[in-house]
Amino acid sequence: MTPDMAQTLALQALAWIAAEDEIFPQFLAATGAGLAELRARACEAEFQAAVLDFLLQEDRWVVAFCDGHGHPYTAPLAARLALPGGAEMHWT
Repeated sequence: MTPDMAQTLALQALAWIAAEDEIFPQFLAATGAGLAELRARACEAEFQAAVLDFLLQEDRWVVAFCDGHGHPYTAPLAARLALPGGAEMHWT
């Protein structure tokens, strides 16, 4: 996945999160972002990475997002890995 594709997927994920009444308040609380900051930072790759980090916390969110957008279930993680700070940690 290219960084541009990852950013597009992250913006889709942000829109999905914002449309979910139960999840959106959790996202705002977890990030500490208000609506104005969310709008201002939505195009920043680092913020998009945080969006995907949040989404990836719950498998059911990943499934619901991917089902709603026609993405394979592996797409959010692949997108996260393509964004800044996304390299997988290898502890061995």
